[in-house]
Amino acid sequence: MNKTLLSLRLLFVVLCTLGGWLVCYTIEEWDEHRLLAMFVGFSIGALVVLVDVLLKGFSLRGLSAISFGLAVGALISYLVGTSPLFDRGDEQNIFIARLALFLACTYLCTVIALRGKDEFNLVIPYVRFVPHEVDVPLVVVDTSVLIDGRIARVCESGFMGSALVIPTFVLKELQSVADSPDPQRQARGRRGLEVLNELRRIKHLDIRITESEVANQQNVDAKLVFLAQSMRAKLLTTDYNLAKMAEFHGVQWLNLNQLAKSLRPELMIGEVVGLELSKPGKEEGQAVGYLEDGSMVVVVDGRAQLGRRVEAEVTSVLPTAGGKLVFARLTGRSVT
Repeated sequence: MNKTLLSLRLLFVVLCTLGGWLVCYTIEEWDEHRLLAMFVGFSIGALVVLVDVLLKGFSLRGLSAISFGLAVGALISYLVGTSPLFDRGDEQNIFIARLALFLACTYLCTVIALRGKDEFNLVIPYVRFVPHEVDVPLVVVDTSVLIDGRIARVCESGFMGSALVIPTFVLKELQSVADSPDPQRQARGRRGLEVLNELRRIKHLDIRITESEVANQQNVDAKLVFLAQSMRAKLLTTDYNLAKMAEFHGVQWLNLNQLAKSLRPELMIGEVVGLELSKPGKEEGQAVGYLEDGSMVVVVDGRAQLGRRVEAEVTSVLPTAGGKLVFARLTGRSVT
């Protein structure tokens, strides 16, 4: 893409220079100033290319906001300029007043439109990316969800009925984590990129990449909350602090950890479970094992079976601050 842009820019500058040289054939007085005409053509082409480079990163939504601001400003200045306020007076003063009014109105309206471009849900439909799907529920995804990885399995199951919105600043943060010199952070970032590719391969999943940079917001968490507010979307995260910040600002949030807890099966007294005893318990003879969902099970008189997979019958379930604590006893049958 960069090579194609560079070729187009060079071709444009060459054509402008050639155009300056060809103009001399149509105007006889300029025939003696061909070098000057070519320099003028080259300068015009270089100036346009410079403006193109300076506008790098300027999104279609920004262009829409500028167009909308110019149109509204011109309309306001026209309505005021044609009002009875300008019926009488010196023509030169009236012209200057109308010109100042036009410049002031267009400038102010354009600035206001640019500042609020992320809030134009109706005027600028690009905020929701697909104008004919503005009623589709949206979920803004943060970096922690991509690194966590469980979102891919949730989406594959078909339970995610909303469109996933991934801002470009989240992709940049994920890329910076993947490029980190720290091996652990690098591994986390690369796993996030792999999860992103897995999501893109899910055919029924609606993924939308927004180029919004959310001006005047420096913190990534603040950007996510503001973007979710502007788009009236929910925020998907595994970060507890970010979730509480979103809740404070009135943004609905979804937490994969809460989802995982809610999906844990409810164990009943008398139910038989299979688990591997991994470590001794606090009391004499006890052994501790974990179910697939992470629930801890304390097996009475199971210390002799450490390192083995056994069957245990649930005897009691106690709620604790960290979850439910399950007590069980051996059934006498060894699985492995």
